[in-house]
Amino acid sequence: MELQSYLQKIGIINPKNIFYNLSVGKLVEHALLKNEGVLSETGAITITTGEYTGRSPEDRFIVDTENVHDFIYWGKVNKPISVEVFNKIYGRLMAYLENRDIYIFDGYAGADERFGLKVRFINEMAVQNLFVHQLFIRRNDLKDFEPDFTVIAVPNFKAQPIIDGTNSEAFVIINFEKRMIIIGGTKYCGEIKKSVFSVLNYILPQKNVLPMHCSANVGRDGDVALFFGLSGTGKTTLSADGNRFLIGDDEHGWSSEGVFNFEGGCYAKCIGLEKEKEPQIYNAIKFGTVLENVVLDENRIPDYKDASLTENTRAGYPIEYIDNALLEGKAGHPKTIIFLTADAFGVLPPISKLTKEQAMYHFMSGYTSKLAGTERGIKEPKATFSACFGEPFMPLSPLKYAKMLGEKIEEHNVRVFLVNTGWIGGPYGIGHRINLKYTRRMVEAAINGELDNVKYEVHPIFNLNMPTFIDGVPSEILNPINTWNNKEEYIKSAEDLARRFDENFKRFDGNSEIFNF
Repeated sequence: MELQSYLQKIGIINPKNIFYNLSVGKLVEHALLKNEGVLSETGAITITTGEYTGRSPEDRFIVDTENVHDFIYWGKVNKPISVEVFNKIYGRLMAYLENRDIYIFDGYAGADERFGLKVRFINEMAVQNLFVHQLFIRRNDLKDFEPDFTVIAVPNFKAQPIIDGTNSEAFVIINFEKRMIIIGGTKYCGEIKKSVFSVLNYILPQKNVLPMHCSANVGRDGDVALFFGLSGTGKTTLSADGNRFLIGDDEHGWSSEGVFNFEGGCYAKCIGLEKEKEPQIYNAIKFGTVLENVVLDENRIPDYKDASLTENTRAGYPIEYIDNALLEGKAGHPKTIIFLTADAFGVLPPISKLTKEQAMYHFMSGYTSKLAGTERGIKEPKATFSACFGEPFMPLSPLKYAKMLGEKIEEHNVRVFLVNTGWIGGPYGIGHRINLKYTRRMVEAAINGELDNVKYEVHPIFNLNMPTFIDGVPSEILNPINTWNNKEEYIKSAEDLARRFDENFKRFDGNSEIFNF
């Protein structure tokens, strides 16, 4: 369908100007002319997102229609909104867009064309259109492009909670019936990215493809590794390995032929970013990169340590900005899976090898500490459980994804490790974060097979298998009790966390047969 006809069909009648698939240079120019951001000393365009510096889970809804009602896992994560309310908001949104500039990017979500989505992004802000241009997959041949899904992001249009029944002026609404996402009231670019992820999490299991909230890389001999974890646990950092090729930093599918990236870019946290520790991410922050809420000094040099706007500072850039990225975004079946957690209690081992049953348990538990800034209202780390290490983005029952993962682990004989990137020597405020250098070495040893035949000891509370020696890592930190001055306090804290695991898992009572317990 011709673009103008398509816009009229969906209700965008009289836009002032339509800017279609502009180049990076032109989008940056438009954004600067409209005062949407400023250039940093590195050449990246730097923006502030105002009140919303992270995702707003309470403002995310799914339109409840007859065709999807029985499939959605309704609850705190997936909140229903009626067709009538959607239409009311949508009508006002279309009226708002009259006689305004709109920016359109046609791209793809999913490097495997058999399962990918054609997505049309319609943006009010040039800088958000730049973001989606950099984050999603770009292809030159767009002749006869017919979108499978449309995303309309209009930050300056706000909901009316009293009239609409929304929780605030911000909203993210997914309408599977109309194959459309509408976003308003928030400038945080992550809402666009994660709403598309949520759509894939609904569609792909129907095609026997497991969608995963994980990063992925591959070695020179084709050995693929997956890194599961919530924001801030180290997915982007640990998968950006100079000795391996990056498939993607956050979202992937696992089909009968292997894994594939959903995106064409990366969205890295950059609080505390240092060139020496994370050179690949540091060097990717250049012209064409979108920096969110990073403070600049008087010379427009980024201060990555400054968290005055938020801890959740971000950099969005295309994957080709990473030197050793696998640009085709596809590889074979994983040999190793790493579950990442940032344990604020400081009691989980830095690394432990899991049986298949333990892997399913920890996948369903999805324990970490929710780090400051990733969501509104989170000021310091807080213990949380998020099934599948991505429950906020999973429209189906977590049991569906867990069953699929278990089958793939068994079919492909995948080794699985739980890696704690959080605290040792005590809880948050007393202990300290595990040295990134040691975590990298542990992950390297897990992936290259060093840990397949080493001696293990069993943790008495968590029943986890802890290696007793890893070359390049101080042996005393491999069993976390050794890092605490007060051993009794350690045992007390570990038992408390174990109870939290048990309490959380009660919500899956009656479904333990999928774990073969």
